[in-house]
Amino acid sequence: MPEVPSSSPASASSSSDTTPLHPLTGRPVLDAATHRYLPWVVALAFFMQTLDTTILNTALPGMARDLGENPLRMQSAVVAYLLTVALLIPASGWLADRFGTRSVFLWAIGLFTGGSLLCALAPSLQVLVLARVVQGLGGALLVPVGRLVALKAFPKAEFLRVMTFISLPGLVGPLMGPTLGGVLTQYASWHWIFLINLPVGLVGAMACRRYMPQLKGAGRQRFDWSGYALFSFGLMLMSLALQGFGEHVVSVAICLVMLVAGVACMMTYWLQASRTEAPLFTPALFAVPTFRIGLLGNIFARLGSGATPFLTPLFLQLGLGFSPSEAGLSMIPSVLGAMFTKTLAIRLIRWGGYRRVLIVNTLLLGALIASFALIPRGVGHVWLAIHLGIFGMVNSMQFTAMNTLTLGDLDERTASSGNSLLAVVMQLSMSLGVATSSAFLLLFSQGVARTDGPAMVPAFHATFLALGAMAAVAAFIFNQLRLDEGTAQESAESKLSE
Repeated sequence: MPEVPSSSPASASSSSDTTPLHPLTGRPVLDAATHRYLPWVVALAFFMQTLDTTILNTALPGMARDLGENPLRMQSAVVAYLLTVALLIPASGWLADRFGTRSVFLWAIGLFTGGSLLCALAPSLQVLVLARVVQGLGGALLVPVGRLVALKAFPKAEFLRVMTFISLPGLVGPLMGPTLGGVLTQYASWHWIFLINLPVGLVGAMACRRYMPQLKGAGRQRFDWSGYALFSFGLMLMSLALQGFGEHVVSVAICLVMLVAGVACMMTYWLQASRTEAPLFTPALFAVPTFRIGLLGNIFARLGSGATPFLTPLFLQLGLGFSPSEAGLSMIPSVLGAMFTKTLAIRLIRWGGYRRVLIVNTLLLGALIASFALIPRGVGHVWLAIHLGIFGMVNSMQFTAMNTLTLGDLDERTASSGNSLLAVVMQLSMSLGVATSSAFLLLFSQGVARTDGPAMVPAFHATFLALGAMAAVAAFIFNQLRLDEGTAQESAESKLSE
């Protein structure tokens, strides 16, 4: 039974108790200031999370020199964050329902900001990886809990407008991230790419305490802890095994044991899910053909496209001799191309249908990734900008089409579970893409005396060719769609914002 507010509704931030709900609509009773500024608080969280996923890539060569590491082995700092986010996303909704959105959001900001400070103080790569795990614990909660608050606090008539507003900083973050990372690394030090999160986190925490409502789930929500443990442990073991194969830091035998154990955990989870009343991810999801095809296509397509934001700044600096600031500025056309395509994607999908658009666009995406192998040392900035701009447009079209296909045919019973599983797959695929690209780069650079200079260019070219081929494989998966399958609904687009 929802709590009935008094004649003078309490502010959402006036106490630490649960925010009162309206007796008719069941939505939280918000004062005018909270209603106005709550989207800004959530937007700030989106900005922090998306900025952090891109700002690090341009700084990796400088960080490697300072920490005394091989720049080709710095991917663990990226993978640690992405994998932590993937592992915690399934529990984010339950944590918010159990402990309250404001409390969890504050903890998320605290962990993210504290992890940023630990990253800046890290004296070695090993400590940096641990600090990135702490940062990932916070980052995993920021966006899902923020989206959940927006869903509960605003009526349907306002939800799309609010989601559009809070998603805009998610587009600005990748636009600023590579450039800001490069400039700070070149003219200050790489430590500042983490230290700038401290004042942002402080402002976010203060705004959260004032404007974030404390919303909890109705009654005591059950959570599939055994399924979560099996699923998370399986993902972690498989990811570590694949990374170990590429880096050769542990023996092949240990990697095989971890891989087999990870697969066994995942198989056990799916067996258990079919017998559990409230599983972590309902098996009913896979009765929806578009969800099955979209999810599997996401995995393969993102193995290639998800690795490019990590690999391209390394290529520009280590292969082509760009400075960190030049490499960061060179990434801007890719983001601008992605932003431009988002305004056209749904109309193109409606015109051509999911099957045609995804087959053609996936093959084009693979070809564009592979075409980075044609970029020589000494390439002109104009040609590079055109190449990256076209890649950004095609990459954005791919993400929009895959995500709306995957979520568009889900009903109320499966939408929440499907959205959560897709978010996990997105993060995991990017993590595996970074690990795979690093493994290829290490393989193709064997025998190269220096990790920077003209001798590295062929290794990068071969890596891009391999990643392009992997991404193009997804076209065979999307070929399984029928011509009339999939629904290009605006509502599906609002379920997931990239």
